[in-house]
Amino acid sequence: MGRIHADYPEEIMAKRCEICGKGPVVGRTISHAHNVGPRRFEPNLQSVKAIVNGAAKRIRVCTRCLRSGKVTKAA
Repeated sequence: MGRIHADYPEEIMAKRCEICGKGPVVGRTISHAHNVGPRRFEPNLQSVKAIVNGAAKRIRVCTRCLRSGKVTKAA
């Protein structure tokens, strides 16, 4: 799955919200001349210091989880 690094004991997942699991989805760009090409819709992830299991931890969270109050931010 993810790579394990000496500085990060847990696995690293890129571009995925650690609360809801939202990740990139694929779609198509369509120009005015109807030229069609692939594209990726990336989630708006923010690196936030949050309270996880009673301890402050830095996690990557999408802005929808931040706004809805699913994350308790650490001071």
